[in-house]
Amino acid sequence: MEPETKTEKNTKTSTFNSGDDRDKLNLLSRVLRVSEEAIETTARLETAIDRMGKVATTDAYPPAAMAERTEAVGVTKGKLNTLSTILLGILAGVFIGLGAMLCTVVTTNTGLGFGLTKLLGGLTFCLGLILVVVAGAELFTGNCLMTMSWMSGRTSLAYLLRNWVLVYFANLIGGLGLVGLMFYTNQWTLNGYGVGANALLIANAKVNLTFGSALARGILCNALVCLAIWLCFSARTVTDKILAILFPITAFVAAGFEHSIANMYFIPMGIMLVGQPAVLSAAGVTAEGVANLSWMGLVGNLVPVTIGNIIGGGILIGAVYWLAYLRSERVAELVAVRPWIKTVIPPLRRIKLEEPTPILLTEPVRVQIEELIRAKLEEPALLDRGGKALLAVLAKARDDSGFLSSLAENPADALKVYDNLTAEEKAALSSGDIRWIESKLGLLDEPLRTWLTARLAQEKW
Repeated sequence: MEPETKTEKNTKTSTFNSGDDRDKLNLLSRVLRVSEEAIETTARLETAIDRMGKVATTDAYPPAAMAERTEAVGVTKGKLNTLSTILLGILAGVFIGLGAMLCTVVTTNTGLGFGLTKLLGGLTFCLGLILVVVAGAELFTGNCLMTMSWMSGRTSLAYLLRNWVLVYFANLIGGLGLVGLMFYTNQWTLNGYGVGANALLIANAKVNLTFGSALARGILCNALVCLAIWLCFSARTVTDKILAILFPITAFVAAGFEHSIANMYFIPMGIMLVGQPAVLSAAGVTAEGVANLSWMGLVGNLVPVTIGNIIGGGILIGAVYWLAYLRSERVAELVAVRPWIKTVIPPLRRIKLEEPTPILLTEPVRVQIEELIRAKLEEPALLDRGGKALLAVLAKARDDSGFLSSLAENPADALKVYDNLTAEEKAALSSGDIRWIESKLGLLDEPLRTWLTARLAQEKW
């Protein structure tokens, strides 16, 4: 074999080196590609973990967020259909009646003394509001907080009064129904008619209150009840809600304050027992001593107590917290929606608005909309046409305060230019169907979710 020449060796070496370089470049390219994918995946994972952390946090909602959530719930309650409102109102009457029934039983002949007996009665009465809040029902005294959504212009006065009237009388139906059922259980004969005697004395004390005393007790009672409901808006779990309810409700019962819906059970139960001689004997009273325990006595108690409940819950809690946390964000919006309000409320006369002030987004909401749009655009495979259309609406609302005002006041006109929206999508945006919106965009963070709920579900004036 002939030896290789120097030229041939150099050619082979050059070819070898060229192939080796290509392999190295390919390997480097793959490494870089994998690194880029890893960085992108890590970034998405970090974003997902951050979002999960926000959703899974156990921190209570701060008072400002509680105010927005209370306002949004008030809007939803005002729009609830009549049948659902009545059915849930009847349930609330029954639930509060169950709490009153349990309170009556456990405070019978306890032998614990005045203070501890009152404390025990308050703790057991909490059953009623726990059932209302956790199981879901419409309670008149709790719905006094709807004044917050009304003051923001997001629930009309007509819808507010409609809810209060329907719920009040539905609560009455529920309470009276439970009274009739409990009477025929003969539970009042227990402990040698002691349970019946206790129920009779509780009811008799209520119907003998003066108007002023009943009014004052009603104010203080519903201030505590609405504080319990208010605290529930800070809660993230059922346990949080139960703990939030315990102390305010125990306080109002132990202090002897007057709750209109509870009295729809306490007083009628006493009226039913007036005609039972064994109960009168066990209570140590005569027929003359319970002369005021009648249906007129019930009305005489409910009128001042109900007025007091509205003042305590709707004004002392609802209006005060609205002024503290929502006033600065809602005043300009409120004047834009109802220009006449400047002539009614003196502080608003100083607001000079030549033209309706456009609604502005708060900074936390604007930032969350920007983050949501950016995150969704980075995941095009996970975003369907409905989601893209919704993002377009949110982007417009973020940048155009005039469009935001139009979307709030008349969504049908605001959405006319969006030909790519289906009828279902427009209906969801117009009605504030937050479940549908989240089905397209995923679980939204606070306060964006609360803002969307309140903004899209508000009443139009």
